[in-house]
Order: sequence, then structure tokens, then C-alpha cells
Amino acid sequence: MPRILLLGGTYEASLAARALADAGLEAVFSYAGRTEAPAPQPLPMRVGGFGGVAGLVDYLQREGMTHVIDATHPFAAQMSRKAYAACAARGLPLLSLQRAPWVAGEGDDWKHVDDIGGAVAALPSAPARVFLAIGKQNLAPFAALHQHHFLLRLVDAPAARPMPNCSVVIAKGPFDVAGDMALMQEHGISHIIAKNAGGQGASAKLVAARALRLPVIMIARPDAPLRDTVETTGAMMAWLAHHDALRGV
Repeated sequence: MPRILLLGGTYEASLAARALADAGLEAVFSYAGRTEAPAPQPLPMRVGGFGGVAGLVDYLQREGMTHVIDATHPFAAQMSRKAYAACAARGLPLLSLQRAPWVAGEGDDWKHVDDIGGAVAALPSAPARVFLAIGKQNLAPFAALHQHHFLLRLVDAPAARPMPNCSVVIAKGPFDVAGDMALMQEHGISHIIAKNAGGQGASAKLVAARALRLPVIMIARPDAPLRDTVETTGAMMAWLAHHDALRGV
């Protein structure tokens, strides 16, 4: 009987979970555990890491998994590499369900950089007020830039102030353009730093930046293993059918 491990944490992963549940497929939804209150899912859930590639290989074997769908965040490259290695070791088919990246359009003022270090270097030397829309994992390199003030929008309230030169807003998307424009104007934002996560849920800040004529420093996605990749749950279900995951359903 097919049994699927869905590596989640994104909006697309939640859509995938619903599609798998509606199709009557046996699957487990796995959260990394970085969010305090993960959204409930229509599938059995597990939370936390696997203990590296070896731990994931052991889990796949122990739980009788036959297919793996990687619907983690586009910047969760470490988990994607572990999934690739574990599936290769077990000989299991692996699919990446990933939203398309954002592309600059007319009126956008984007500076593309390769990584966090590039984003730090791209900021001006003069004091700026920066909407640092990158989550909470990579703040340390910016904390040293004492001349700037950073606006952080986080899902969970931090136990302590993340960095000395910041303001923190606790909010969970999806966000809208009017709200993001008001937020940026309230905090006097002059620059935006974003990871190219793609998708609709977090794109409002980019539309707001265009309307306010604010420059955006866009961090490129990290390199990921070469694997089958789709952008929709329909394509995911077609891939599962092609890989014999719908037999007996």
C-alpha cells in the first residue's frame, strides 16, 4: 500500500495535505517545528527533525514510506538536501512541490543578491529604515549594522528582543497591499530586504514597495538538488499516479 511522507510548513504543503486526504491516500504531514502553533492538517502529523540523513532513512524504512513530497520552504535547502539523500539511499521517488519565484515587473526597483551576506553589503552606508522580511533565522549579520533600524515581522513573539536596533510586529499572513503600505509608511521604511520565496501569501510587500517607490534587495533561492518539481497540487497528483501511488485508492 502506498504511504507518503509530506514535508511541510508552507501554504502549498497545506493544499497538498488536503489533496492527499481527499484522495484517501495514506500520508504523514511533517513539520520542522520552528512555529509554536503549527496549523492543523487533515493528515496525521509529526513535528520535529529526523536526526540527519541517517535518521530520515531510518524513519522512511520504519514507517514504510513509499513516496516523499518535499513541500518545505524554498529556503529550507538543508532539509531538501537531506530528503534527496535519504530518498536516494532508500530508492524512493521524491517530488518537490514548490511555488514559482517572484519576478520583477514594470515599476519595480530590485537589486538581486545571492545570499544574506550580499543583502548586508547591498544596504547603504547612511542610516536607513529597513523592512527585514526574512524571518528570524538570519538576523545576526544585520544586528551589527548599528546605523540602521530594522522592522521585523514575525509569526511568533520572540522570548527576547531579536536585535537591539529593531521594531517587531507579530503577524501571520497572508497579507494585503493596503496593510503592507500602511505598515511601511508607519515605520518610515526606506528599503526592503526579502527572500525570493514566491507565492501569493507574502507578495503584498512587493506590490506595496512598487507603489511607494521603495528599493527591494531580493535574496536568491539557494541551490537545490535536481529532482522532479511541480508547482500545483494537480501536477502533484499526476506525478503520484505516474509513480503508482494511487493504486488501490
